[in-house]
Amino acid sequence: MLKKVPKRLRKLLVIAAAVVAAGASALVFIQPAYSHGTATSPAARQYSCWERWGGDHMNPDMATEDPMCYQAFQTNPNTMWSWMSLLREGMAGQHEELIPDNQLCSGGNSQYTSLDVPGNWHTTPLANNFNLHYEDQAVHGADYYWVYVTKQGYDATTDALDWADLERVVETGVYQPGETVDIPVSAPGRTGHHIVYVVWQASHFDQTFYSCSDVWFGEGGPTEEPTDPTDPPTDPTDPPTDPTDPPTDPTDPPGDLSCAATASINSWGSGATVTVTVSNTGTSTVHSWMLHWTWANSGVSVANIWNAEYSTMGTSEMAAPVSWNQEIAPGGEVSFGFNVNGTLSSMPALDCLAS
Repeated sequence: MLKKVPKRLRKLLVIAAAVVAAGASALVFIQPAYSHGTATSPAARQYSCWERWGGDHMNPDMATEDPMCYQAFQTNPNTMWSWMSLLREGMAGQHEELIPDNQLCSGGNSQYTSLDVPGNWHTTPLANNFNLHYEDQAVHGADYYWVYVTKQGYDATTDALDWADLERVVETGVYQPGETVDIPVSAPGRTGHHIVYVVWQASHFDQTFYSCSDVWFGEGGPTEEPTDPTDPPTDPTDPPTDPTDPPTDPTDPPGDLSCAATASINSWGSGATVTVTVSNTGTSTVHSWMLHWTWANSGVSVANIWNAEYSTMGTSEMAAPVSWNQEIAPGGEVSFGFNVNGTLSSMPALDCLAS
């Protein structure tokens, strides 16, 4: 059964999901690293797992209800937090030459290797003629999108994806920055579990994004709804087992995961230096964190940042850790700082998300 993210947390996660792009490790970032994008309908594997489990990723039920997402979270949760950053640079259009077979879903990016594992990934039911929506959060635009669909006979549950498994069915032209990306796709003659593979060549720079979306063509596919009617009949059996639940509750506190942030400001009128302290306010170790805030004054902008990664989404500002301040023990704290241009006398509220 699908897990619905609470509305408030879902909104926070949408903002917080713009986590650091894989591999960045410099101390000072003069230019911000902006969020990017992926296929959201049908959803790419990492986006699908984030969308359904991002607000409940510590739930042990995921292991049995959604084993492929479970192994992805166990391998590297940043695969989901950074769902929009599955990219490679400097490919120069040589996708087939530079991305080996069995590594297509990760694009050969080591942070996303769990996406290459074959299995019973959650599928989106589709007709053979469908619309693909690609979210270009960073407004990069595109030189092109290439859309592939696996050939009939491919088994997504047992075979890691190879180039020979794919048929390219769409080659788009240029998309301007800010242009909505809805691509009509036709994949006739296919039934069952297939993969829609997308190559997005961004226009702003030689960055290429890759995604695997699991879909089901035709009848007989797993759906969310059939599991719901089976739940109520099992409810009457739950009360007798409730008395056995309290003894297991003491195992839950390790899931108490929370953080908070405070800031101090040294202002000089036309700018300021901000020092932010992130504290672990829970009882479990924080393995990663994300802050977001919105400037009260639109004239304020981040000039540079150190000991953190910076990104934006609309009017929301975000900061994520670098490798050496990512983990925070209970009661511990880490810090980072940044300079701003513009008048800043006090920081807006800082929302902290721990994982």
